[in-house]
Amino acid sequence: MSKSTLYCCSRLMKTVTPSDETRQTCLPQPPSSLLIVRFFSSLLKKHQRTSKMAVSQCRQNYHEESEAGVNRQINMELYASYVYMSMAYYFDRDDVALPGAHKYFKKASEEEREHAERLMKFQNQRGGRVKLQDIKRPERDEWSSLLSAFTIALELEKKVNESLLNLHSLADSHKDAQMCDFIETHYLTEQVEAIKEIGDHITNLKRVGTGLGEYIYDKESLKEDD
Repeated sequence: MSKSTLYCCSRLMKTVTPSDETRQTCLPQPPSSLLIVRFFSSLLKKHQRTSKMAVSQCRQNYHEESEAGVNRQINMELYASYVYMSMAYYFDRDDVALPGAHKYFKKASEEEREHAERLMKFQNQRGGRVKLQDIKRPERDEWSSLLSAFTIALELEKKVNESLLNLHSLADSHKDAQMCDFIETHYLTEQVEAIKEIGDHITNLKRVGTGLGEYIYDKESLKEDD
């Protein structure tokens, strides 16, 4: 190849513009999705470490076991509220139609929810952290009769009472006088009263029987608890 030919080829190569593909490879590329995921993952881990380290400034003599126990009791109270709500709206059905029972169990549901909210307030006051858990659904949707519903309600109140007594024992084992006083003042006496009241209803419902007796009892006795 002659020198003149080589010279012409080199001139031609210099004048050729780069292709679109070449220009794209020269431009700065955006970060890959993997890099973005890693970036936000590191931020999340840093936030979680910071959250774990953050301890309430008002926390004093409040053991971690007590804190966890309060969260379990919150779940228990919400479950009881859930069961009573199911009962209330069963007796409100057009094919059941016992308005006294509807009002009675609706009120009971609201009281159990208030118990849970009071525990949440206490948790915050002591510097604990409220951690809500999944609420188990009621074991049934049909409550058959007033006697059946009150019998189940009695067992439920006994379970709630037992849970509160265990929570009190836990607080006492950690020498948490304030938590013991809180449970005694707001829960234990009320539980005993509720158990006695439900027991009385069971006794009277056994006397009157089902059918017309149940209807009259709902009309004359349960309305007094409204």
